[in-house]
Formats: sequence, structure tokens, C-alpha cells
Amino acid sequence: MSNPSLTPVEFGASRLCIEDVLAIAGGHPVRLAAEPAFRRRVDAGSAFLDSLLAEHGEIYGVTTGYGDSCTVAIPPQLVADLPHHLYTYHGCGLGAMFDAYTGRAILAARLNSLAQGYSGVRWQLLEQLAALINADLVPVIPEEGSVGASGDLTPLSYVAAVLAGERDVYKAGAVYPAAKALAEHGIPPLRLAPKEGLALMNGTAVMTALACLAYRRADYLLRLSSRMTALASLACAGNSYHFDPKLFSVKPHPGQNRVAAWLHADLQAGEAPREGLRLQDRYSLRCAPHVLGVLADAQPMLRQFIENELNSANDNPIIDGEGEHVLHGGHFYGGHIAFAMDSLKNMVANIADLMDRQLALMVDTRYNHGLPSNLSGAQGERAAINHGFKAVQIGASSWAAEALKLTMPASVFSRSTECHNQDKVSMGTIAARDALRVLQLTEQVVAAHALAAVQGVELRIRQGELTREALSEGVLALLDEVRTQSAFLHEDRALDGELRAVLAMMRAEHFSVPEQSA
Repeated sequence: MSNPSLTPVEFGASRLCIEDVLAIAGGHPVRLAAEPAFRRRVDAGSAFLDSLLAEHGEIYGVTTGYGDSCTVAIPPQLVADLPHHLYTYHGCGLGAMFDAYTGRAILAARLNSLAQGYSGVRWQLLEQLAALINADLVPVIPEEGSVGASGDLTPLSYVAAVLAGERDVYKAGAVYPAAKALAEHGIPPLRLAPKEGLALMNGTAVMTALACLAYRRADYLLRLSSRMTALASLACAGNSYHFDPKLFSVKPHPGQNRVAAWLHADLQAGEAPREGLRLQDRYSLRCAPHVLGVLADAQPMLRQFIENELNSANDNPIIDGEGEHVLHGGHFYGGHIAFAMDSLKNMVANIADLMDRQLALMVDTRYNHGLPSNLSGAQGERAAINHGFKAVQIGASSWAAEALKLTMPASVFSRSTECHNQDKVSMGTIAARDALRVLQLTEQVVAAHALAAVQGVELRIRQGELTREALSEGVLALLDEVRTQSAFLHEDRALDGELRAVLAMMRAEHFSVPEQSA
């Protein structure tokens, strides 16, 4: 169940933001706004459609077939059966299933689009979607099968089917027949009204929900990678004055400057360089703000694209009940999300590459300025048989390479589908899934970097070149947090379990990172 002690997220009164979708995914309940104007707008759309049907008006997807079949007139006595056929024949998704967390985000994105009041659905449908979220009955949705126009038809067919009591839901962490779950919660299955199958399925809810999840993970990864860079600089005896505010004042990208300020603070750089520092560090340290800053500067644009899509009516046709217009168009096209996610995965993969390069410096005695080979903590004759982080660096290089391979933009791979009706499609859902995979791989690289960087800093302390007292509060906190999952590496041991534990902490956002307001 949603947690009733948490503040409900309200639909229909104002715009939702990315954080609202994440709150719902994490268990916040929802409610429909009580404003009379909201209810009137929704009711006007369904009433207007009813009047058109009574007058035998032609409405795409209501009195006609779908897509290329829009020229096929539906006999009046079969109009009510059409939504059932729509979600039924789209029940062909394959691949892995989205988890319940992602499914709740998808429900939130679809509900918010319909709550704009321009889809011609009944108030009862909005209530049913809200009831699914609040009862935590989440449709089991396959990841694969959408080309991103006409929206996320195949994955969203699983939402429509569940509302009608068909297919499966997640209930208490298990896969459960939808009909049985609805009955146990006293939720009667809906017989979808003529426009409601199309309204549920013909939109961008899946890609938009995935984009909300990706945005949040990328934001946290950005801040964590900045702090990891500070640890890598300390481990490699780097020059903290590469992040001087005067230096960055002459290149005024605000996000880049923000990353440089995080690093400057984490390294407690003073007014003048210490003696013996390398004049110029290698690029993966010196240019870290320039790499990370691209994502920092792109965040406002990414948020705008995602939140505008989230707060749009993105099905077809648009029903203006109060103005009595049926407007046929292409708002199901996910081009903005496709661009945002293709851009995001490129910037995140560059973080994977940056972290991998820093890790390569830390393990190599040619570049780490006096640390043992592969950061091994073994002493004496046992140093000969210990290999420290040698294999971890190989693994990180593998994960970085795979992340970089996935940066080919999905949006340029449009396919002509459905008898050339859908002859230019967005591929937005594939772009969003790619972005999440690139995030996963990059997080794995950062986990490897975390174990190595903490080992490197502790080796400096053991060699008498650093003290814990000299470390900034943020760096010290991160060092200690990583050490709750992974002890100092004296002798070789399998590190996969520790890497997974660090990944779990990262994905739960349990590591200390700089504040975005800094």
C-alpha cells in the first residue's frame, strides 16, 4: 500500500515536478484536486464526446479504427468494444518487466496527462488510476515494444488492461492476477468508454516516467562523482589549485563553476599551492569540472523538457470539451524526451570515462606519485603475490566501454511502422531505457572508483603524507561511509560483494555529496 502517513501528491490543481513523480514511485499516496474547475473540465470532455457519438460524429479512434485504419468506420453497435480490442492486440510486449517502483512512476505520469482535462475520459477513470496507486496495485509492464509514437502504445496497454481487470499486477512484491487483486481491494474493473483505451495508451507516460528516474539518478551521480574526484586528487597527490575560483571566473558556465567550487571546498584549497605539487595534473583530474560541468549546465534544460512533457496532454485526438473541439494532431510524439535522454546518456557516459581514467591513474605507479602498485596494502614479501585493485580497474574499464558504446542516439533510428502511418517515430522510450542502462554502468564504475580512492587516501595517511584532521568534512564523511561496506585491502579478496554493497548505498543516496545549492 501507499504510505498514508506521507503527504499525498495532488493532481489537477497545478504542475507536477520530477520530484512529485519520484515521491509517488517511492510510496506517497495521490489525490485528485477538489477545485470545481478541474472536475468541470474533465466532465465536459467526456460529455462532449457522448454528444458527438449520439449525433454519429466521426472521431478518430472512437468511431474509426486506429492508425492506418482510421479510414475504417466502426459500426455504432461495436463502438463500445473498440477499446477492449485496442489494449488486447497491443498485448505483445517482450523483454524484462519494469519493477513496481518504475510502474508507480508510469501510473503517475499517465494520470497527470489525463488530469489535464483534454483527453475526453471520465472522472471515474482518473479515480481508478488513483485507486491503483493508493492500493499499490502496479501493472506488470514489459520494457520492450514501444517506438515512442504513437506514444508508448504496447507498454501502456498493460495499464489499460489492468484497469479492466485483466493481466497482472505487483501486489506486496509478488506478481498477482489483476482481477483477483482488484476484487480483494474492492475496486470494480472498468469497462473503458470509447475514447479511454486510446487516451490511456496513446501517450508518452512510460518514457516520461523513465526520464524522471534517470534525471534524479544523474543528478546524484554528478555530485557523487565530484566528491570522488576530490578523493582521487588526494590519492594522487593532485594540485587542488586547478579548481581556483579566480581561474573559473573567466569561463562563466555556471554549472561548471559550481562543480569547481565543490572540488575547491572538498580539497580545502588555500590561497597558494603547497610546495612539491605537480604544476599541471593530467586531464582526468584537472578538467573534471569541465567534464562534469556539462551535465550540471544541461540540467535546467533537461528538467524543462521532462516537466513540460509530464504536464502535457499527450494523446490524440485532443478533446476540448468546454470549447467543443476535437483536435487531431501528434502530441504522442516523444521527441523532447528522446532528445533529453539521448543527451543525458552521452553526458553520463562521459562521467564513466572520467572515473575510469582517474582509477587508472590511482593504480599505476607511473602516475600515482608514490602509492603502491594497484593500491595493494600488502607488506613485505607478501606484496609479490597480492594484486590489489588490478582486476577492479579492468572491470571498471569494461563497464565504461559498454556505457560509451550505448551513447549512439536512439532518436536517429526512426522506423516506419504500422502501414507507414507511423512513418517517423521518436524512439523516446528506447532512449530513456538506454539512459538508465548507461547510468547503471556508470554507477558501477563509480563504485569501483570509490573503493580504490578510499584505499588510496588511507594509504597516504598510513604513509604519513595526509592526516584525517586535514581532510574536509565532506571527504572524511564519504571515506567513512565507504568503509562501512569495505575494509582496507591488506590481502587480496573477492570484492564483488563489497562493490554491490556500495552500489546499493549509492542507489539509496546514502553517501554524502555536495548540495546542489552550493
